[in-house]
Amino acid sequence: MTIKERAAAATEMLKQAYPDAICALHYTKDYELLFATRLSAQCTDARVNIVTKELFAKFPALEDYAAAPVEEIEAVIKTCGLFHTKARDLKAAAVMLLSDFGGKVPDTMEDLLKLPGIGRKTANLILGDIYGKPAVVTDTHCIRLSNRIGLVKDEKEPVKVEAALRKILDPAESSDFCHRLVHHGREVCTARAPKCQNCCLAAICRSFPIGK
Repeated sequence: MTIKERAAAATEMLKQAYPDAICALHYTKDYELLFATRLSAQCTDARVNIVTKELFAKFPALEDYAAAPVEEIEAVIKTCGLFHTKARDLKAAAVMLLSDFGGKVPDTMEDLLKLPGIGRKTANLILGDIYGKPAVVTDTHCIRLSNRIGLVKDEKEPVKVEAALRKILDPAESSDFCHRLVHHGREVCTARAPKCQNCCLAAICRSFPIGK
Protein backbone atom coordinates (compact mmCIF):
# COMPACT_ATOMS: atom_id res chain seq x y z
CA MET A 1 0.00 0.00 0.00
CA THR A 2 1.43 3.37 -1.02
CA ILE A 3 1.17 6.34 1.29
CA LYS A 4 -1.44 7.93 -0.99
CA GLU A 5 -3.47 4.73 -0.91
CA ARG A 6 -3.20 4.69 2.87
CA ALA A 7 -4.39 8.29 3.02
CA ALA A 8 -7.32 7.56 0.70
CA ALA A 9 -8.30 4.50 2.73
CA ALA A 10 -8.09 6.43 5.99
CA THR A 11 -10.23 9.19 4.50
CA GLU A 12 -13.00 6.75 3.57
CA MET A 13 -12.84 4.81 6.84
CA LEU A 14 -13.06 7.98 8.92
CA LYS A 15 -15.89 9.25 6.74
CA GLN A 16 -17.87 6.10 7.52
CA ALA A 17 -17.14 6.35 11.25
CA TYR A 18 -17.73 10.11 11.53
CA PRO A 19 -20.09 11.20 8.74
CA ASP A 20 -20.64 14.62 10.29
CA ALA A 21 -17.28 16.34 10.04
CA ILE A 22 -17.89 19.59 11.86
CA CYS A 23 -15.78 21.91 13.93
CA ALA A 24 -16.29 21.46 17.67
CA LEU A 25 -16.20 25.21 18.27
CA HIS A 26 -19.51 27.09 18.29
CA TYR A 27 -19.93 30.16 16.10
CA THR A 28 -22.39 31.93 13.80
CA LYS A 29 -20.15 34.58 12.22
CA ASP A 30 -16.83 34.28 10.41
CA TYR A 31 -14.89 36.32 12.95
CA GLU A 32 -16.43 34.33 15.82
CA LEU A 33 -14.71 31.18 14.55
CA LEU A 34 -11.49 33.19 14.24
CA PHE A 35 -11.77 34.41 17.83
CA ALA A 36 -12.88 31.05 19.24
CA THR A 37 -9.90 29.35 17.63
CA ARG A 38 -7.56 31.96 19.10
CA LEU A 39 -9.04 31.27 22.53
CA SER A 40 -8.58 27.52 22.08
CA ALA A 41 -4.78 27.75 22.38
CA GLN A 42 -3.87 25.68 25.45
CA CYS A 43 -7.56 25.40 26.30
CA THR A 44 -10.22 22.78 25.59
CA ASP A 45 -12.91 23.36 23.00
CA ALA A 46 -15.52 22.62 25.67
CA ARG A 47 -14.23 25.45 27.85
CA VAL A 48 -13.99 27.80 24.87
CA ASN A 49 -17.63 27.12 23.98
CA ILE A 50 -18.68 28.03 27.51
CA VAL A 51 -16.68 31.25 27.41
CA THR A 52 -17.71 32.32 23.90
CA LYS A 53 -21.40 32.01 24.75
CA GLU A 54 -20.94 34.96 27.11
CA LEU A 55 -18.30 36.67 24.97
CA PHE A 56 -20.37 36.73 21.79
CA ALA A 57 -23.41 37.99 23.69
CA LYS A 58 -21.47 40.79 25.39
CA PHE A 59 -19.66 41.84 22.19
CA PRO A 60 -22.12 41.16 19.34
CA ALA A 61 -20.15 43.04 16.65
CA LEU A 62 -16.54 43.69 15.70
CA GLU A 63 -17.03 47.34 16.60
CA ASP A 64 -17.77 46.28 20.18
CA TYR A 65 -14.42 44.50 20.51
CA ALA A 66 -12.60 47.41 18.90
CA ALA A 67 -14.16 49.94 21.27
CA ALA A 68 -13.92 47.89 24.47
CA PRO A 69 -11.10 48.30 26.97
CA VAL A 70 -8.89 45.22 26.90
CA GLU A 71 -9.72 44.66 30.57
CA GLU A 72 -13.40 44.09 29.72
CA ILE A 73 -12.50 41.37 27.24
CA GLU A 74 -10.04 39.86 29.72
CA ALA A 75 -12.75 39.57 32.37
CA VAL A 76 -14.90 37.43 30.09
CA ILE A 77 -12.19 35.12 28.72
CA LYS A 78 -10.11 34.74 31.88
CA THR A 79 -10.85 31.02 32.34
CA CYS A 80 -9.40 30.25 28.89
CA GLY A 81 -5.88 30.93 30.14
CA LEU A 82 -3.32 33.32 28.65
CA PHE A 83 -6.15 35.83 28.82
CA HIS A 84 -3.99 38.97 28.74
CA THR A 85 -2.45 38.05 25.39
CA LYS A 86 -5.65 36.60 23.95
CA ALA A 87 -7.73 39.66 24.89
CA ARG A 88 -5.16 41.96 23.33
CA ASP A 89 -5.18 39.87 20.15
CA LEU A 90 -8.99 39.83 19.89
CA LYS A 91 -9.20 43.60 20.19
CA ALA A 92 -6.32 44.21 17.77
CA ALA A 93 -7.75 41.71 15.27
CA ALA A 94 -11.14 43.41 15.41
CA VAL A 95 -9.51 46.77 14.72
CA MET A 96 -7.57 45.36 11.77
CA LEU A 97 -10.56 43.53 10.32
CA LEU A 98 -12.52 46.77 10.35
CA SER A 99 -9.74 49.02 9.07
CA ASP A 100 -8.03 46.75 6.54
CA PHE A 101 -10.59 44.16 5.46
CA GLY A 102 -13.96 45.89 5.51
CA GLY A 103 -15.14 43.94 8.53
CA LYS A 104 -14.74 40.57 6.80
CA VAL A 105 -12.35 37.79 7.70
CA PRO A 106 -9.92 37.50 4.75
CA ASP A 107 -9.94 34.43 2.54
CA THR A 108 -6.23 33.98 1.84
CA MET A 109 -3.48 32.50 3.96
CA GLU A 110 -1.32 35.58 3.40
CA ASP A 111 -3.91 38.00 4.74
CA LEU A 112 -5.04 35.78 7.60
CA LEU A 113 -1.48 35.55 8.89
CA LYS A 114 -1.39 39.35 9.14
CA LEU A 115 -3.98 39.24 11.93
CA PRO A 116 -2.67 39.40 15.51
CA GLY A 117 -2.28 36.00 17.14
CA ILE A 118 -3.27 34.04 14.03
CA GLY A 119 -1.03 31.21 12.86
CA ARG A 120 -1.34 28.62 10.12
CA LYS A 121 -3.56 26.29 12.15
CA THR A 122 -6.23 28.93 12.66
CA ALA A 123 -5.82 30.25 9.12
CA ASN A 124 -6.34 26.78 7.68
CA LEU A 125 -9.44 26.29 9.81
CA ILE A 126 -10.92 29.53 8.48
CA LEU A 127 -10.06 28.69 4.88
CA GLY A 128 -11.64 25.26 5.17
CA ASP A 129 -14.70 25.93 7.30
CA ILE A 130 -15.65 29.44 6.24
CA TYR A 131 -14.53 29.48 2.61
CA GLY A 132 -14.58 25.79 1.66
CA LYS A 133 -11.00 25.88 0.42
CA PRO A 134 -8.51 23.00 0.68
CA ALA A 135 -7.03 23.14 4.16
CA VAL A 136 -4.98 21.04 6.55
CA VAL A 137 -5.39 21.91 10.23
CA THR A 138 -2.42 20.40 12.03
CA ASP A 139 -3.52 20.40 15.65
CA THR A 140 -2.23 17.96 18.25
CA HIS A 141 -4.67 15.23 17.19
CA CYS A 142 -3.78 15.55 13.51
CA ILE A 143 -0.06 15.34 14.24
CA ARG A 144 -0.37 12.39 16.63
CA LEU A 145 -2.69 10.34 14.43
CA SER A 146 -0.87 11.09 11.19
CA ASN A 147 2.28 9.66 12.75
CA ARG A 148 0.53 6.63 14.20
CA ILE A 149 -1.38 5.78 11.03
CA GLY A 150 1.75 6.14 8.94
CA LEU A 151 0.90 9.21 6.88
CA VAL A 152 4.04 10.91 8.18
CA LYS A 153 7.06 9.44 9.95
CA ASP A 154 8.41 10.80 13.22
CA GLU A 155 7.37 14.33 12.32
CA LYS A 156 6.08 16.69 15.00
CA GLU A 157 6.47 20.11 13.37
CA PRO A 158 3.02 21.38 12.32
CA VAL A 159 4.24 23.08 9.13
CA LYS A 160 6.04 19.95 7.95
CA VAL A 161 3.06 17.72 8.77
CA GLU A 162 0.79 20.11 6.88
CA ALA A 163 3.06 20.05 3.83
CA ALA A 164 3.28 16.25 3.89
CA LEU A 165 -0.49 15.79 4.18
CA ARG A 166 -1.19 18.25 1.37
CA LYS A 167 0.82 15.98 -0.93
CA ILE A 168 -1.22 12.86 -0.19
CA LEU A 169 -4.75 13.98 0.73
CA ASP A 170 -7.53 14.74 -1.72
CA PRO A 171 -7.80 18.57 -1.50
CA ALA A 172 -11.59 18.31 -1.51
CA GLU A 173 -11.45 16.04 1.55
CA SER A 174 -8.52 17.47 3.52
CA SER A 175 -10.42 19.89 5.76
CA ASP A 176 -13.07 17.35 6.77
CA PHE A 177 -10.36 14.71 7.18
CA CYS A 178 -8.69 16.85 9.84
CA HIS A 179 -11.98 17.37 11.68
CA ARG A 180 -12.50 13.61 11.70
CA LEU A 181 -9.01 13.07 13.08
CA VAL A 182 -9.96 15.32 15.99
CA HIS A 183 -13.07 13.25 16.73
CA HIS A 184 -11.14 9.99 16.39
CA GLY A 185 -8.27 11.28 18.50
CA ARG A 186 -10.62 12.23 21.32
CA GLU A 187 -12.80 9.15 21.23
CA VAL A 188 -10.50 6.28 20.20
CA CYS A 189 -6.89 7.12 19.33
CA THR A 190 -6.18 8.98 22.54
CA ALA A 191 -2.71 10.15 23.50
CA ARG A 192 -2.56 7.62 26.31
CA ALA A 193 -4.06 4.14 26.19
CA PRO A 194 -5.58 4.29 22.70
CA LYS A 195 -8.55 1.96 22.21
CA CYS A 196 -7.09 0.03 19.30
CA GLN A 197 -9.69 -2.73 19.53
CA ASN A 198 -12.36 -0.15 18.65
CA CYS A 199 -10.41 1.56 15.88
CA CYS A 200 -11.94 1.89 12.42
CA LEU A 201 -8.42 2.34 11.02
CA ALA A 202 -6.93 -0.85 12.47
CA ALA A 203 -6.64 -2.54 9.08
CA ILE A 204 -4.35 0.16 7.69
CA CYS A 205 -2.71 1.63 10.80
CA ARG A 206 1.04 1.07 10.86
CA SER A 207 1.07 1.28 14.67
CA PHE A 208 -1.70 -1.24 15.35
CA PRO A 209 -1.92 -2.47 18.03
CA ILE A 210 -0.40 -0.08 20.57
CA GLY A 211 -3.28 0.10 23.03
CA LYS A 212 -5.89 -2.14 24.56
